[in-house]
Amino acid sequence: MTVWRQLADLVRRHDAAALISVHDVKGSAPREAGACMVVRPDGAFHGTIGGGQLEFTMLAIAREMLAKGERRARFVDQALGPDLGQCCGGRVKILIETFDGSDLEDIEPLVAAEAEGVFEVECRLVDGRVVRDLSSAVGDDKATQWRETHGEDRTPVLVFGAGHVGRALVLALAPLPFSVRLLDDREDAFPSHLPTNALAVLVQDPAAEIAQAPANAIILVMTHDHPLDMAITAAALGRGFPYVGLIGSATKRARFEKRFREMGLSDRQIRALVCPIGLPGIKGKEPAVIAASVTAQLLQVRERRSSVLNFSRPAAANDKNAL
Repeated sequence: MTVWRQLADLVRRHDAAALISVHDVKGSAPREAGACMVVRPDGAFHGTIGGGQLEFTMLAIAREMLAKGERRARFVDQALGPDLGQCCGGRVKILIETFDGSDLEDIEPLVAAEAEGVFEVECRLVDGRVVRDLSSAVGDDKATQWRETHGEDRTPVLVFGAGHVGRALVLALAPLPFSVRLLDDREDAFPSHLPTNALAVLVQDPAAEIAQAPANAIILVMTHDHPLDMAITAAALGRGFPYVGLIGSATKRARFEKRFREMGLSDRQIRALVCPIGLPGIKGKEPAVIAASVTAQLLQVRERRSSVLNFSRPAAANDKNAL
């Protein structure tokens, strides 16, 4: 969730907004420190601090602060078990702040930093308000009381092919921490609208895209042309990305493996190929079903990206991706 952009947008549209943050966690809690919600004056909100009675209670406080025009930040120390009847059993400290048009000048640098990815701010209380400075802007005369990390560490995803499954996958990845490039050599293949985390790229040289992709990129190949699929997949396997997925059946995989060996790829490189794509056991062939299954698999890749990944699947796998 882009917290600061959402906050700035709500302030511009509604003249005020609140930010609810999980400031500290002790023991078991529904969300981690740093989880946020942005709240409109009418109670509508973006994000979550974990749901349940904790969230309802903090929303009520935020709405009250907005209604009263309360400018001082509040820290609420909340035991989850005895106070709220939640089974987590831990304790959380929640920070609730309100913002209006006078704060936009301070928010804009945070919006810009958030657009670049993960960033850290150093925080202090001044007259009851939280003042945030980007870490690079903090001087010796500014006393830091705590630090916050904001922004999303988005994993790059290259989707080769803007067909039915490619489009469905882009939509499935829209609310998640991925940065997507939807690539195709057909100008009329792209949808008229894309999510904010996706970019349509008319590509003439797929090999160049593979060569320039970050080492942690996820590669998904689902073009309209099998020879093109083969060329892109071979180039991606040669670079050793954490995930190279090829849409297709076990039969397609077997044919491609034979050609990859003829092209000089090693058995280790070929075993790294994910084909069919998606989680085992989900057999639906509808584009939205394949997209949901692949999205879950990519979340697993993201969770394990610090490890050596091998999501290869045997030739006997089901044919749900058959083309």
